[in-house]
Amino acid sequence: MKKRSFRKIFWRTILGLWLLSILWVVLLKFIPVWYTPLMFIRCGEAIIDGREPRIERTWVPLEEISPYYFRACLASEDNLFPTHYGFSEKGIKQAWENNKKGKKLRGGSTISQQTAKNVFTCCTRTWLRKGIETYYTILIELIWGKERIMEVYCNIAEMGDGVYGVEAAAQRNFNRSAKKLNASQAALIVAALPNPRVYSISHPGPYMRKRQSKILWLMPKVRQFPEKKKE
Repeated sequence: MKKRSFRKIFWRTILGLWLLSILWVVLLKFIPVWYTPLMFIRCGEAIIDGREPRIERTWVPLEEISPYYFRACLASEDNLFPTHYGFSEKGIKQAWENNKKGKKLRGGSTISQQTAKNVFTCCTRTWLRKGIETYYTILIELIWGKERIMEVYCNIAEMGDGVYGVEAAAQRNFNRSAKKLNASQAALIVAALPNPRVYSISHPGPYMRKRQSKILWLMPKVRQFPEKKKE
């Protein structure tokens, strides 16, 4: 009897957590994502280092972000974002090859995966985290759609020490809003995304300039996002 009761409690708990996860994703389709696990981790690291923790971020809707920035994100991070279903076949193959060679787990390769990772998981590289990331990637693709995923991605991505989102990055580095970023500025912000706390947007070195040039070269080759709706 006890075994049966335990099994019932277990499956009810699983069902409850599943329903809660769906409700959470539905809510975040409509409300801004003000905080992420990474933000709390960075604040904790600052306190441990004896520094004052800070978070600079300003949420802006999709229409308040320069189209150049979307093109830069697609060119640098995920050129197939408008057409895939959350996952990159190439990225999956690379992760599988790395696993066979005993290398560290790779981070999310698509914009959808990176968004799911940043919003719903801690950024540790474990198979459990990858499983949770995969689950939430599927959910946000189904519930949020591409425009909302991009909107969240642009607003929560780490852009420097304590700086999150394209609006905060644009104001700090160029003293202008995200909507007024030109192609060169958009490409430079995105160029720092592999490690935004190491690479400087305001004082870019040779590596950053090289990445910026490559992104600028690729930007005209990617699809327009968001796509203009047919009337």
